[in-house]
Order: sequence, then C-alpha cells, then structure tokens
Amino acid sequence: MGNLKHYFSLVKFAHTAFALPFALIGYVLGVLERGFDFWILVGILACMVFVRNAAMGFNRLIDRRFDAQNVRTAGREIPAGKISVRAARWFVVLNAVAFVVVAATFNRLTLWLSPVVLLVVLGYSYTKRFTALCHAVLGLGLAMAPCGAYIAVTGTLSIVPVWLSVLVLTWVTGFDIIYALQDVDFDRSQRLHSIPAALGVRGALWVSVLLHAVTAAMVAVVGFSLGGGILYCIGAAIFLALLLYQHLIVRPDDLSRIGAMFGITNGVASIAYAVFVILGLFFRI
Repeated sequence: MGNLKHYFSLVKFAHTAFALPFALIGYVLGVLERGFDFWILVGILACMVFVRNAAMGFNRLIDRRFDAQNVRTAGREIPAGKISVRAARWFVVLNAVAFVVVAATFNRLTLWLSPVVLLVVLGYSYTKRFTALCHAVLGLGLAMAPCGAYIAVTGTLSIVPVWLSVLVLTWVTGFDIIYALQDVDFDRSQRLHSIPAALGVRGALWVSVLLHAVTAAMVAVVGFSLGGGILYCIGAAIFLALLLYQHLIVRPDDLSRIGAMFGITNGVASIAYAVFVILGLFFRI
C-alpha cells in the first residue's frame, strides 16, 4: 500500500479532476446523439486514467534532474528515491500501451488519434526546454478530453465539443501560468522557459487574465450552443466565480496562496461546471 501511495502521488491523481469532468460532458453529448453504452463509459474513464498516468509519469521521469535541484520539488518520488527510474519507465510504457489498446476498442478514429494524443501529452515534458508556450501545450493536452470522449461515442466530431476544448485550453493555460510563478527564479537559473520567466510576475499575471477572459467568453459560447438554462447558468457562475477568485488572491507582491489550495480551487470549478452542465443536458432546465 505504501508503494501504491507513492504512485498516486507521482501522477497527482487528484488532478484528474481538471480534465475528467470535461471528458464526461463530451461523453454525455455523444450519448444524447448515439445512446448509452456502459462499456464505452468504462473505457473512457480507463483512457483518462492511463493517459494521465503516462503523461505525469513521463514528466516526472524527464524532469527528475531539475526536480532534485528545486527546493519545492526535491521531495518528489523519483528524486527522493521512493520510485526508481526503471520502475517509472515501466509505469509510463505500460500506461501508454494500455491507453492505445483501450482507445482502439471504441472505433477506428480513436485508434488513429491515440498516438497523436500521446505525442502531445508526452511531448509537453520537453517544451519547457525551448519555448515559453509550454503552458499552452499542457492546456492542449487536457483540452483534447471533451473531443476525445465525444469521438469515442460517436466516431465523429461536432462543434460543441470543440468549443469545450477551447474553453479547457485557455483555462488550463491561464492557471498553469499562475502556478509557474512559484518557480520563476529557478526557471531562469536553469535556463528553462515559461511565461513568468520571460515576462516577469506582472506580465505573466496579465497574460493569465487575458486567457481567462477568453475562457469566460467560451463559457458563454458553450451555453448559447447548448441552449443553456438555469442549471447551466448556475454551473457557469460557480466556474467563473472560482476563476475570478484565483486572480483576486494572487498578487505580484504576494504569491503565497499558490499551492495545493490552488489546485483544489480549479478542481472544484471543473467538477461543479460539469455537474450542472450534465444535469442541464438531461433535464433541459
């Protein structure tokens, strides 16, 4: 059980709450068109777990040297010796293979797209070495969730899952920029790229604000596309209120509130939005 806890910590399993709720929205949109299939739901949940495990495990594996030098991350499982490099490699390979195998059971399109998904989510780990746009690559990795789930059910793609993906892309990119403020000095010392390292704290916060303004616009676009009623409006209000809260508690002269609580806030925002959107889709209220 101790080793299992190390692996849960390695992949930050609780952070599945960022993308999974949006994948479930995509799934429900597909179900309303093609009907319910229990095994497709199980497969989507499995794919979300496998691809996240592969992505986070690979990230920790590739960044182990930097993690060991950073005071904030030195206690992570690989630099701390709780999980060996060899074990981490096998963990990544097995989860990546499992993701492709399960994706192949949905339809031909999900099989063809599964290597593309892996390329994005694994490739993200290298981007900080050469571009400050690394946050957007992370956002893209999570943004594929609603489209992927919809395709798993229907074998096609429609516009609403695409709008949801744009929403997730800008939301995740924006909050990852804020999260990266914790490492601005370390990134500069190691010649790693990020928006905070390139623009400074104030500049990075403004970029995050602009991205989240686009997120708010996409919440409105999705609501209009779905004919959102009262339930959608409640979910959207909670999501946007928590988004605003993040910007109110993080200031250029006070970054102390960025941390575990910051992750919880975004997780709650995602779950609350998805719950009300899905209820609205089923009950048309």
